[in-house]
Amino acid sequence: MSDFVTYDWEAGKPKRTAANVTLPPKTFEKDGLRIVDLTKVIDPSTESRRCNLWRFNTGGAVPDFHTNVDIGSHLGTHCECPYHHDSNWPSVAELPVSQFMGRGIYVKLDLPADHIITAEDLDKALGKKIRPHDTVILDSLDESLRIPPFTSLTGSDKDHRLQVGADMAQYLADKDVQCVGFGDGVAIEGKVDNVKPFHDILMAKNVTFLEVLQNLDQLHTDTFFISYAPVPIIGLDSCPVRVYAIEGMPGFTA
Repeated sequence: MSDFVTYDWEAGKPKRTAANVTLPPKTFEKDGLRIVDLTKVIDPSTESRRCNLWRFNTGGAVPDFHTNVDIGSHLGTHCECPYHHDSNWPSVAELPVSQFMGRGIYVKLDLPADHIITAEDLDKALGKKIRPHDTVILDSLDESLRIPPFTSLTGSDKDHRLQVGADMAQYLADKDVQCVGFGDGVAIEGKVDNVKPFHDILMAKNVTFLEVLQNLDQLHTDTFFISYAPVPIIGLDSCPVRVYAIEGMPGFTA
């Protein structure tokens, strides 16, 4: 009969935090390509959204550590899928992996505070650059408008980010983009009259959203290969992702 194994629990919050570990660089070179990590690093000890880890040793003296993960589906940098907005639309696992990679373009819009982005605005900024199946990342050129999303600043008197709406959504849908990403200069949790039709129009076409992107200022070019594959869990509306851009890859340049 085997010995009974007592789990050695480290409950709730891990001992490792951003304060006592060395994180990798945001950018690096590999095989002649430049790679930029566009992902928010999640520290459970300071994260405001649901994020708890239970680490335990199942192997006794071996050891064999496992972790039970209790997180929200919209934690950190995440990819929202159509099931997020309508129960009849595809969840994460129902979309092909090709949906989560391809040509990315980063656009900084020169628009005034609180402006609702229009199709005309996007056409002026994108022109002939946009292609079917692109991942389009939108931001404000005016850095003073940028605030971290989903914080106490959201919706406050200091929040003057650009706003999404139906008109711009129809433009992106007509251009057949596969994903829309957001820098800190574009509000994705603004007025219902703007946010709802933006979701309605794009997610009805299985367009996904990338939220809480980081390190966009580290990009050297506005056109690149981008990848952000979520875990294929049936019935999941959204999932944290590791997003990265590869600059200089043939076929994925301006």
